[in-house]
Amino acid sequence: MSFSSAAKNELSRIIPEDRCCRIAELSAIIRMGGIVRFHGSQNVSLRMVTENAAIARKLFSLLKGLYGLNIAIMVKRNKHLKKNNSYILEITAAMGAEKVLQETGVLTRERNNGVELNYGVPAGVAQRRCCTRAYLRGAFLGGGSVSNPEKAYHLEFVTESSQHAEDLKELINGFGLNSKIVERKGSFVVYVKEGEQIVDLLNIMGAYSALLKFENTRIYKDMRNNVNRIVNCETANLTKIINASVKQIENIEYIRDTVGLGSLPPNLREIAELRLSYPDASLKELGQMLTPPLGKSGINHRFRRIEELAESIRLTRGR
Repeated sequence: MSFSSAAKNELSRIIPEDRCCRIAELSAIIRMGGIVRFHGSQNVSLRMVTENAAIARKLFSLLKGLYGLNIAIMVKRNKHLKKNNSYILEITAAMGAEKVLQETGVLTRERNNGVELNYGVPAGVAQRRCCTRAYLRGAFLGGGSVSNPEKAYHLEFVTESSQHAEDLKELINGFGLNSKIVERKGSFVVYVKEGEQIVDLLNIMGAYSALLKFENTRIYKDMRNNVNRIVNCETANLTKIINASVKQIENIEYIRDTVGLGSLPPNLREIAELRLSYPDASLKELGQMLTPPLGKSGINHRFRRIEELAESIRLTRGR
C-alpha cells in the first residue's frame, strides 16, 4: 500500500461528531470528485466514484448518518492499468440528491427555479475552524495525494476549478502555511512541498499515524544526509592532507637527493625530517612534535620555504 493510500485509509476512519463538520467534509469530497447530472430543470442526480474502499465506506456512513440514505455501493472491475476495483455510489433525484447538493453548498436553486453550481468552497460550509479542517480532509480524500517521504516531500490537491483551487489555497494558508497553485493538464493543483508544512497539514486533517511515519522518515533522512555531508567533508580534508603531504615529501626527497638536507637551515631541516618520519601526520600534529610547539601557519610557512628551495634547485639544474 502506498503512503498516500495509507493516509487516506486513516482519514477515512474519522467521522466528525458535529453535523456541520460532516457536511463540510462531504461537500469537499463531492466538489473534488462528484459527478452532478441534470435531467431537465427539476431532476438532479449525484454520482461518486472512488478506487479506495475505505473512502466508499466513509461516503456511505456520511450519507446514511446525515440523510438516512441506504445507498447500494456498486463495484466495477477496471479493465485498464492496475485493474483496481471502482466503487460507485449514486444518489438519484428520487432519493434526494438535490437536498444533499444544496446542504453541502454544491448547488443552489434560484428564485426563477433554475439551478446554479458553486465551483468554489461554498460560503458558510467552512466558516468554523473545525469545519475548515473537515473540508480539507474531505478535499484530500476526494482528490489529494502525498508522496512517499523516502522519495520526495510533496502533498497536493487536484481540482477542475480554478476558483476552487484559489479557495482551497486560502483555507490552507489560513493555518499559516504556504501552499501554491500550478495548472497541470487542464486541472489546477494546490500543493505544499516543504516537509515541515506537510507535517502541519497532515496534523490539520487528522492523519496522525501518517504524520508520525512522515516525521520519522524525514528525521532519518536529515540524519543520513548530515552524516553523508560530514563523511564527504572529512574525506575531502583527508584527501587534501594526503596530497599536500605527498607534495611536501617529493620536495624534501628531491633536496635530500641533490644537495642534501644538511644544506637546509636547522628549522627547515627539523620539519623536513619529521615529515619523512611521519608522512600521514597533519600540520597540527607535526607542530606539536616540535620544541617549542609551533602552530599550523608556522609549519605551513616552513613547507612553503622548502618548496621554494626545491623549485630553485630544479631551475638551477634544469629539471
